[in-house]
Amino acid sequence: MRVQKTGNQEKEAAMSEQMQTVEAVRTAIQMEIDGKEFYLKAAQASQNPLGKSLFQQLAKEEDNHRLKFEEIYKAIQANKAWPEVDITPHGGKELETLFARAEKNVASTDTELEAVQTAMNMENKTRDFYRDRAGKASFPAEKNYYQTLEREEAAHHMSLYDYYEYMKDPAGWFTMKEKHSL
Repeated sequence: MRVQKTGNQEKEAAMSEQMQTVEAVRTAIQMEIDGKEFYLKAAQASQNPLGKSLFQQLAKEEDNHRLKFEEIYKAIQANKAWPEVDITPHGGKELETLFARAEKNVASTDTELEAVQTAMNMENKTRDFYRDRAGKASFPAEKNYYQTLEREEAAHHMSLYDYYEYMKDPAGWFTMKEKHSL
């Protein structure tokens, strides 16, 4: 037997859904702030020019995500609905160009490798959060936005993984990337 909701129950459900959406946006803003701070610290600590550039680019991207979420937050507060958001996914292309400048001989430090591992874990958690939110999205624009960010976070993770492999074994990394056989 299906119970029919009253007008008040429908309003309460809609308000609860909006509150969850607003809370998710606040969480996303904080995650992007934390990510940016982490990447700026990692860039400062990195002794490798490639690492510095990678971490700085990731900090910039986290900040761009934060700014978009702040726009969304304001729009939700004003209009009570998820706005259309102009986001052009780059699929990690800016990060790929960093690796074109990689040097064959690089010294890695345990601290930098640990920072990259931490960053990969952060990107995975953020990606999972966006995937979850896309599944709960009430508006098509909201779902699209979260799916786009999910793909961007996955691209960040892959760039970090690539850098991790490069730091562990630069010669092996070049061999793999250049597809040369020994």
